[in-house]
Amino acid sequence: MPLIKFSQAERRRISIFFMCLAFALGAWLFFALSNSYVYQTDTVVRFVNFPENKAFHSLQSDTVKLQIEGTGWQLLFSRLRIRPQSIDIDLRELNKRTFVNLSDQLGYINQQFSSTQKIVYIQPDTLYFDFSSRAVKRVPLQLVSDIQFAKQYAVSDSIQINPSYVTVTGPKADLAGIKVWKTDSLKAKNVSSDISSRVSLKHPSLANINIYPSVAEVKVPVDEFTEKTVEVPVKVINNRGYYDVRLLPGRVRITFMTALNNYSRIDRDFFEATVDLDNWSDRSYTQLPVKLTRFPQFCKLISIEPQTVDFIIQK
Repeated sequence: MPLIKFSQAERRRISIFFMCLAFALGAWLFFALSNSYVYQTDTVVRFVNFPENKAFHSLQSDTVKLQIEGTGWQLLFSRLRIRPQSIDIDLRELNKRTFVNLSDQLGYINQQFSSTQKIVYIQPDTLYFDFSSRAVKRVPLQLVSDIQFAKQYAVSDSIQINPSYVTVTGPKADLAGIKVWKTDSLKAKNVSSDISSRVSLKHPSLANINIYPSVAEVKVPVDEFTEKTVEVPVKVINNRGYYDVRLLPGRVRITFMTALNNYSRIDRDFFEATVDLDNWSDRSYTQLPVKLTRFPQFCKLISIEPQTVDFIIQK
């Protein structure tokens, strides 16, 4: 099939035609999107101004459908938006009744949007609530952490959380299952010095649960660790027949990692090694396994030598 060849003038006219067509389409799209439309979008509800001395359960979903009057541009971006803007609902009315009429709050809700957008209707129009007496509970804080230490560094002492307890208020039935309250994750990498940080607490999963305070101070003592070895005498337990027991050897070597600040302080008195004579009398062991029954906190055990000992019993 022969190709159609255009002259330079014809190519110029075709190029101008398509440019004009694109411009016309762009102008039409611009003016079309600039017009006002009514569109719908699902929006998450956030409750504010909780009623005093009352705990409540919402009897419907925490998502409402908004009918919004706005431009085509706003309609376009509301469809592209992955997480639509949430709206605040004022709950002060619950001090007098068990429901909230959203039509009465259209003015308050519209203040949360741009001046070119207007909420004309909310579905459902009324939110209903179930009430119970409000209870108060004090629970310990639990640090959630993801800390990666530099080589030979680790936590050297107790982690301090201030405050160590949080006050939780809400329905008594909901508080019964709350034993601890967790923080947001404290994350750090290549740590080689003490950590001092403010950590937010986990946000309540239920709207009728409140916590105080919402932030805690966390201090994590960090130190370099080094290896140390001590010799510890082995004790015999469960010697119910009061036998004369001789252990071979009578001491074990414990090798462990400890913080440099504690190196000179930690000695054999921080350890206790035992063997259980029930392993001979009840289980007929010919050698007794050594067990550490006392070991200093924040140290890391490397080895116990020997792990079993021979014994001689004289009746």
